[in-house]
Amino acid sequence: MNLNLFGHDHQWLMVDCGLTFKAPLSETDPTLHDRVCADPQFIAQQINRLAGIVITHAHEDHLGALPYLWRRFKCPVYTTRFTAEILRRKLAETGLAGKVPIIEVNPQTPQQIGVFSVEWKAITHSIPEPYGLLIKTQAGRIFHTADWKIDAQPVTGKAFAPQIFEELGQQDITAMVCDSTNALREGHSASEAECAEGLLKVVEQAKGRVVVGCFSSNIARLISLARIAQQTGRYMAVLGRSLQNMVSAAKVTGHWPKDLILIDSSHLGYLPKEEVLAVATGSQGEPRAILSRLASGHHPDLLLEPDDTVIFSSIIIPGNELLIERLVKEFKHRGIKTLQAESAEYCIHASGHPCQDELKALYSWVKPKISIPVHGEAEHIKKHAQLAKSYGVPIQLAGLNGDLYLIAPQPGIRRQVVATGRIALDA
Repeated sequence: MNLNLFGHDHQWLMVDCGLTFKAPLSETDPTLHDRVCADPQFIAQQINRLAGIVITHAHEDHLGALPYLWRRFKCPVYTTRFTAEILRRKLAETGLAGKVPIIEVNPQTPQQIGVFSVEWKAITHSIPEPYGLLIKTQAGRIFHTADWKIDAQPVTGKAFAPQIFEELGQQDITAMVCDSTNALREGHSASEAECAEGLLKVVEQAKGRVVVGCFSSNIARLISLARIAQQTGRYMAVLGRSLQNMVSAAKVTGHWPKDLILIDSSHLGYLPKEEVLAVATGSQGEPRAILSRLASGHHPDLLLEPDDTVIFSSIIIPGNELLIERLVKEFKHRGIKTLQAESAEYCIHASGHPCQDELKALYSWVKPKISIPVHGEAEHIKKHAQLAKSYGVPIQLAGLNGDLYLIAPQPGIRRQVVATGRIALDA
């Protein structure tokens, strides 16, 4: 549930405004679908100083809260075309269609937002048009990575370009605000192309219907699966409104290859089982999502049978272990095969975040004076700070939600703005 504020000369710039879903306390926790976002009180009390909001990419934890919180800010939103398309669709659901000033930026052109000069730096991640931000003021330069990884074969979009960040290393970067999600993992994250190869092998070996559960925003994964369907003589359909919405947005913005044709999900039941490939929402075990309905045999378009295969092309997000375990048990009880990324013979999921070798590479290119680890639990942030120190970064600022860092002229954690503030929104 990212919400970052950068302040300079009595003005603030907000970067991202996301939400998360409350993890269940137990299998019977009735508040599972509460949406949780950062407490915006600090900036809402001084909105006359909020110059603008920049959204780095279209994941829920980076833009999902904006339709609920924008009325407290009432300022322009800056983002790229694909993210703007997703945002407009979400705003329409909350009665804000046409009311929020969305400025579609050209990533090649810097934007002056109040006292902040903002430049978009292309990265690779698990969604179209992901960007890091170079934020410049008279006090210094900050590189905010947002979510990223180093992917030389990203399936959609351009490959990661080290020269962009080598150039940053020549610009005297004051601080780098950097993704910590995989800071505990050694090595290098897998490429989307490697994941596609692994999924192809699994689907080729499957004898019955194949259902793949994955995050709806991973357009690259969906493109890979559509190609796999072509290669294996199957027909692919997407099940779930969020998946359908993402594919539609990808088509509108030119990110979906025209030669990849999907069928309507209502046709799946009429196909021989060896010709079915469906992609479904609910890989985290959400009770109301499509995978849960398939597990219970209550989906109107597709009924799974023994020896069909369900592939979890996703990680287990901490907090969702109980839900996923229950879902897998339901499938197995009906004789349906399941395959999870953690135990698969082949690579069937690729993380969108950097492991330790990727972090080391980025720090070696950017050469910031200060490391500010974000986006992770406390143990990830602590480890990231240790890694940054070992990479030669002089100062590491690692704290908690709500902390305010003074980056210049004297770096440090000065005070806590909001005591780990969170507010819950009824779904």
